[in-house]
This record gives sequence, structure tokens and C-alpha cells, in this order.
Amino acid sequence: MPRKFLKRFMPDHKTMQEHPHLQKFGRRLTDPKLWHLNRRAAAGGLALGVFVGFMPILAQMFIAAALAIFFRVNLPIAVMGVWITNPLTFAPIYLFNYKVGAWVLDMPIEHYGFTMTWQWFTHEFLMIWQPLILGSFICGIIAGLLAVLFVRLIWRLMVIRNWLKRNKQSTPKN
Repeated sequence: MPRKFLKRFMPDHKTMQEHPHLQKFGRRLTDPKLWHLNRRAAAGGLALGVFVGFMPILAQMFIAAALAIFFRVNLPIAVMGVWITNPLTFAPIYLFNYKVGAWVLDMPIEHYGFTMTWQWFTHEFLMIWQPLILGSFICGIIAGLLAVLFVRLIWRLMVIRNWLKRNKQSTPKN
């Protein structure tokens, strides 16, 4: 089952409960439902993490963790889901999000150069923020739904494969 595979990488909620830095968060962070591996929790955690990963915001992992606690989905998978945007992928993802938002808003796609300066943020970002946010929201929802379908499909295929393997082993050979 996928649960056995994922359990090798997941921390135990008892270990998290005893961790000295995490004790200040109280019982919310140590809720076993946040660490439980089932199809619903894993799919919801990945969908939530991917959605937050598509948003052009800071502190994505903390936001994904807070939302995972609120929606009671798998916390580590939600936090790992935001890694879809990383130093190699964030530029193409946000450019695509901008183009989708510009297309939906029927705005011309402008080619802006990015420089990490205050002038860029005060002038050029103000021109692209609406299509970027709208495109990020649309693409985040679509990517989150695809993540749910992906996890549920893979989970189902693994369960069927293991069931067939068990069934094959239990049938007597002639």
C-alpha cells in the first residue's frame, strides 16, 4: 500500500508531540489526524500544498501548515506540496499564471524585465499584479484538483495491485 511507502518518510505524531520546539504549539499540532496517512488526508494535503505553492506569496510552507491544521489534512504532505515552486520552477510557473490571468482578463501580455529593486515593485509590479493573482488562483485550483485525482488514482492502483498480489499468493497452485 502507499501508506507503507510514505510512512518511511513521515515523522510519527508521538515524536512530534515530544519535540521541545513544537510543544509550544500545544495539542493542535500533535493531532493524529494531521499525521494520519489515508487516501483522503494525503490527497487533501497535496492539493492544499500545491494550491498554496501556486500563489505568489511569502512563507508558503507556514501558510500551508496553518491551512492543513484548519482543514485537518496531512500536514507534512501539505508542506511538501508547496515545493512545486522552487528556485528552478517558480519563474515559469508564475509567468504561466500571469499569462492565464491576462488571457482571462483580456489584457495584453506585456514583457517586463524583473529586477529586485524597489522601483520595479512600485511601478511594474503594480501593472501585473491583477493578472498574476487571478492566474495563480485559477492555476492553483486546477493543479490542486489534478493533485487530488493523481493521489487517488495512484492510491487506488496500488491497492488493486496489492490485492491482486495477495489473491495470487493465496490461490493454490496445481
